Amino acid sequence: MICLGKKNVLGILVDATDYEAVVERTVQAARQRQPFAVSATAVHSVMKGVLSETHKYRLNHFDFVLPDGQPVRWALNLLHDAGLAERVYGPQVTQLLLERAEKENLGVYFYGSSAEILTALRHNLEERFPRLRISGVEPSRFRKLCCQERDGVVERIRRSGASLTFVGLGCPRQDVWVFEYRERLSMPVVAVGGAFGVLAGTVSQAPGWMQDRGLEWVFRLASEPRRLWRRYLLLNPAYAALIILQAVGLLTFPTHGLEPPEELLYG
Repeated sequence: MICLGKKNVLGILVDATDYEAVVERTVQAARQRQPFAVSATAVHSVMKGVLSETHKYRLNHFDFVLPDGQPVRWALNLLHDAGLAERVYGPQVTQLLLERAEKENLGVYFYGSSAEILTALRHNLEERFPRLRISGVEPSRFRKLCCQERDGVVERIRRSGASLTFVGLGCPRQDVWVFEYRERLSMPVVAVGGAFGVLAGTVSQAPGWMQDRGLEWVFRLASEPRRLWRRYLLLNPAYAALIILQAVGLLTFPTHGLEPPEELLYG
């Protein structure tokens, strides 16, 4: 088990950790009904924190910010000599947590994505984890929620009997959601990016050799060029340049951020 604590990557406090530590600490919080915020964080999420002081504040107040992308793992190793042999990938974290939830009879709730993806996700999980207690699934409305709607989400999750909530709304919306809801729900809330689509079988993953070499972005860009070109062709080079400047000491990145106001959340 590796849990070396939080390390500064461009001002974002990323945890130098591994799958085992993440699963153990998250399940422990689920058993104890404690608020616990987790985000699987790739380059896009880090750069959102670099560009927004309020988003930096959110991420830096999470319990776990995971090195989901290979370039984030590489930055931890370069800047802090973390010695991480592998990233902590959102879909894999999700599967490991579901395995433990099944063994320990912990109810799970899935919030976000579309009704079609959630239907496929539930079907696949019921086949793969036949004893898993799926307490509920709720699709995104793809808009901001009013206060009454937000309170309704909290009430439904609480009443469902879930001990663990997975959120799939895309970056940065899912991180905002986790930050705002974690205290209200009193359970681990885990932002897992595209894990819903992957586990539902509706989203293709890059081949293993591309993932290992940090080229997953090329696969995704080829799949959705119109939606993703700005993210990868602008943010990725900026990230690499800033990591080099941090490594050689030409730039420093404070971690305090700016506390955000309470928001009407996208849901």
